[in-house]
Amino acid sequence: MADREILTGGGVNEVVRIGQTVRRPTGPWSPLVHDLLRHLRARGFTASPAVHEVTEDGFEILDFLPGEVGNYPLSPAAASLEALESAAELLRSYHDSTVGYVRGATGSWMMAPRTPTEVICHGDYAPYNCVLDGDRVVGIIDFDAAHPGPRLWDVAYAVYRWAHISAPANPDGFGTAEEQAGRARLFCDRYGLDAVGRAGLVDTVIARLHALVDFMRAEAASGNAAFAGHLAEGHDLLYLTDATYLDGQRAVFDRCLGR
Repeated sequence: MADREILTGGGVNEVVRIGQTVRRPTGPWSPLVHDLLRHLRARGFTASPAVHEVTEDGFEILDFLPGEVGNYPLSPAAASLEALESAAELLRSYHDSTVGYVRGATGSWMMAPRTPTEVICHGDYAPYNCVLDGDRVVGIIDFDAAHPGPRLWDVAYAVYRWAHISAPANPDGFGTAEEQAGRARLFCDRYGLDAVGRAGLVDTVIARLHALVDFMRAEAASGNAAFAGHLAEGHDLLYLTDATYLDGQRAVFDRCLGR
C-alpha cells in the first residue's frame, strides 16, 4: 500500500490516506462530529474512526479503517445478504451507542436535527460509507451528515441503500419489488425495528428521498460545486423516480414488512 493515496467514494470531499490516517476537510459541524466520535470510543464502539487532530489549515486527521468500501457499482461482497445483515446489526449498535450523547448534542450540524431526537443519525448510511471485511460490514466512515433525529429516519435511508430499492432505470438497484421488499424485511429484522417503525417505513423512505433532493438543490443553489455536479448528472431525478416507484409498490412492501 502506498504511503499516500486519494480515496474515492461519495464525490463531495477529497479524502487522502496518509499511512494509517486519513485527511479530510472540516466544516462548521466538525466539532460536534468529533465529540460524537470520542463519545463512541468512550462507549466501546470501535467501528468508527478515532479523531487525532485538526490541522492549522482546517483538515481533520482520523484513523484509516482498512477494508473494502462499498462504492458503486457494488462488488458481489457489498451486494450480498451477509453485508446487508451485518450492516443492519452495526447500525443498531451505533444508534444504541449514541443515546447518551444525543441529549447534549446541540449546535450547528450540517443537516437539520429532526424530532424526536432519539439517536444521532449517521445521515448517509450507505455502502459507500461502510467498510467491509470480506462480506461483513465492520466499519462506518464519513460522519459529516450526522444529526440528531429518530431511529426510523436513519433506518429508512439505510434500507433504501442496503436493500437496493430502486426503480428499474436506476443502475444502483437490482431485483424485483418482491426481492427488494424481502431484503428490506431482512434489514429490519436484523436491526430489530419494531412494528410501528415497519408500518411507517415506506412513507419515511419516500420522505427521506424528497428531503435529500431538497438538500442537494439548496446546496447547489448556494454554490456547492459538488452538489451542483450531482444535479448535472441527474442524481436528484433518480431519487425522485425511486420515491415514485416505491410508492407504486407500496402494497408489496407493506405485505412483506407485515403491515
